[in-house]
Amino acid sequence: MTEEERLYGAVQTAGELGRLARAHRKQRHLTLETVSGLGNLSTRFLSEFERGKETAEIGKVLKALRTLGLEVIIQPRGRTPTRHTDKTR
Repeated sequence: MTEEERLYGAVQTAGELGRLARAHRKQRHLTLETVSGLGNLSTRFLSEFERGKETAEIGKVLKALRTLGLEVIIQPRGRTPTRHTDKTR
């Protein structure tokens, strides 16, 4: 199993999503302060998100993931990941 396969995959809890985001941020050698500045998000929010706080606002979570270069793909369980190509974005 590659490092990427261990880092990324299905997420079922806020804690798992936060841990994945933190691991990705650290892999890219980014600080919370850097991501905060790039995404116009508070370091407090980012820290709470990475710790799995379940009340984090979904819009801010998605913005944080985009800032980190990650995307959310929704699909039925058991299917091979496919890339959504919505041209209206």
